[in-house]
Amino acid sequence: MSLGFKTPLFYCHFNTAQLGSSRPRSQKHRILSVEPVQTSVFDGYSVPRNNKIRTDNLGKVKLNKDFVLRSKSVLTVDKEVDVDANEGLGRKRSNYDAIVIGSGIGGLVAATQLAVKGAKVLVLEKYVIPGGSSGYYERDGYTFDVGSSVMFGFSDKGNLNLITRALKAVGCEMEVIPDPTTVHFHLPNDLSVQVHREYIDFISELAAKFPHEREGILKFYGECWKIFNALNALELKSLEEPIYLFGQFFQKPLECLTLAYYLPQNAGDIARKYMKDPQLLSFIDAECFIVSTVNALQTPMINAAMVLCDRHFGGINYPVGGVGGIAKSLSKGLVDQGSEILYRANVTNIILEHGKAVGVRLSDGRELFGKTIISNATRWDTFGKLLKGETLPKEEENFQKLYVKAPSFLSIHMGVKAEVLPPDTDCHHFVLEDDWTRLEEPYGSIFLSIPTILDSSLAPEGHHILHIFTTSSIEDWEGLSTKDYEAKKKVVADEIISRLEKKLFPGIRSSIAFMEVGSPKTHRRYLARDKGTYGPMPRKTPKGLLGMPFNTTAVDGLYCVGDSCFPGQGVIAVAFSGVMCAHRVAADIGIEKKSPVLDAALLRLLGWLRTLA
Repeated sequence: MSLGFKTPLFYCHFNTAQLGSSRPRSQKHRILSVEPVQTSVFDGYSVPRNNKIRTDNLGKVKLNKDFVLRSKSVLTVDKEVDVDANEGLGRKRSNYDAIVIGSGIGGLVAATQLAVKGAKVLVLEKYVIPGGSSGYYERDGYTFDVGSSVMFGFSDKGNLNLITRALKAVGCEMEVIPDPTTVHFHLPNDLSVQVHREYIDFISELAAKFPHEREGILKFYGECWKIFNALNALELKSLEEPIYLFGQFFQKPLECLTLAYYLPQNAGDIARKYMKDPQLLSFIDAECFIVSTVNALQTPMINAAMVLCDRHFGGINYPVGGVGGIAKSLSKGLVDQGSEILYRANVTNIILEHGKAVGVRLSDGRELFGKTIISNATRWDTFGKLLKGETLPKEEENFQKLYVKAPSFLSIHMGVKAEVLPPDTDCHHFVLEDDWTRLEEPYGSIFLSIPTILDSSLAPEGHHILHIFTTSSIEDWEGLSTKDYEAKKKVVADEIISRLEKKLFPGIRSSIAFMEVGSPKTHRRYLARDKGTYGPMPRKTPKGLLGMPFNTTAVDGLYCVGDSCFPGQGVIAVAFSGVMCAHRVAADIGIEKKSPVLDAALLRLLGWLRTLA
């Protein structure tokens, strides 16, 4: 069965959402509904034009069993319902095994993995569609990916195809289109490198550019493969669960020791063991910058290896219908497993009782309770906002001493006439024209995706989508009047377009049919990420992944998942984080085996190891 979303609909079987288990703080609260409503879009994201709702006399949602969710449908929470006559029901504790805050890929993978193990899960999403940075929006016939269009972990082989596995676990499958070139680099000194899908083709091209470094190139990427093969040989579960961890060690001791050896190492140090050419080392920096938004000396070797090898092992595969289909499919699968997802459910607080996380409070006053709480928000948002007023745990203080918020992005979504692009244009491009030192500077480098090269259905006939990213700090955008803010967006976007016109596509400006610019403030508003950040960035050269926290936290019953947890940023990394989190939570609520004595010992050991960072 294919869920490729070639047509404008896919089919979902929804359970009736039981909201009676929440307890309102006032006598009125808003109730979830599912309606095929028309949408409009502002500042790059979709909202409903109406607020229809259907409920029964108990305030429960009335849904047809076979409900067709169209691509422009949303879930709404828009009607106030009087619950005076139902007060007793409204104050009962809910029986959720886990409440997940946020429906990014990490949160959805954790939720679905728990659901298939038999847990009852509730996902709470602030926005009207799932996905977070891997969501989508529609405008004027275009379907835009909110974040990256480069999809790792989406192949049909190995153990690191985590997106494929997550979908399969809930009975979903998506049609994908192989990308023959992961990225085409356009770099200073007219250095042009295509990262071909076939590893030998990529290595041959890179070695042809740097023939004197051929041996060093083979040795560096050879070490990447050593790490990747070790990861790919293991059953990936929680590194915080000792029964699994010791079992894997006894079954695959060489692979486990390999990963332990590389855990505290960075890609830049290993590259410098084998390569001397400054321009080649700068290219390795650009490779790692795409992975982690920092240079190779600050990129953990394990992270680099996962991405630099998976692009050849499984390849980059784009989902038909757009990246947003991944989150939609996972959400459908979650509901099919008997769990729930609520939209427009803005969590403002995590509720603690006797130091344990027991529930969440929504912006409309409702309180929902569960055995465990999983936050897909960043650690800064989790401990700085959702637990505002609580003492910051020591391990979170240590995390914030080691890591700062990575900058956000300025994003430009454009629709252009197809004839402006040459017929052999690659899907993904990285542009840094004149000066290597600008790699990490705001607006210095440009990442460009043209997903319609692979899937033309995303744009009106005769048109292409250009999705442009460049790093930008939110401080550049604060304190501006509305007029100055819009003017600045135009100025910055014009400069970026001029650079692309000069370097890649002459005449592109005159071919623009649609354009929308999002600033870091846009990302902060719609993705609920502090300062619009896309994850943690080391304050100084890190010791690999040694300082990166896992899923458990110092707060009993509270777990974190996503890019501010091990192993860090990127789709494949946050999916890994979701798998690990689900396993640890499942053990803690009694679904998986656990050993309290070994648990305590392992967690103390991992905590001590993080102090070495």
